[in-house]
Amino acid sequence: MEKKTKIHAEDGKQDLVITREFELPLEYLFKAYEDPEIVAQWMGTNVLKLESKNHGSWHFETTDPKGNKHGFHGVIHEFVPNQKIIRTFQMANTPFPPQLEFLEFETLSESRSKLTMQIVYRSAADRNQMLQLPFAQGINMAHNRLEEVVKSLI
Repeated sequence: MEKKTKIHAEDGKQDLVITREFELPLEYLFKAYEDPEIVAQWMGTNVLKLESKNHGSWHFETTDPKGNKHGFHGVIHEFVPNQKIIRTFQMANTPFPPQLEFLEFETLSESRSKLTMQIVYRSAADRNQMLQLPFAQGINMAHNRLEEVVKSLI
């Protein structure tokens, strides 16, 4: 199956750009990133906190098959409904430093929308280390799930 989520990572750069077109109206795509109940469904995580506003913060937690808990958290620097979210992202208890994420939401038609994410890492080495993980497969699967969950709500 073709991966609908595309990742562009230029050699020697410390960022990457992720794009995905969704068969969802823009307001529903955006809602999938701002509504804690929807986030929990498509990400398969516990949303401990999600303050969808300027200067808000967020904290998610997942439990792996062995029962170990893994936390993810950050700060929302800018939040413009149906347009953009600028936030930090950090995985707790890992060697990965925080990253900065720029999410931009765009209308393609009445029933289609696009998400563009630029993720900036501390260094090209940190970015490359992240890309060694099953990152591309995971984000594609998550976006597939997002589309499936949100379509069931429309």
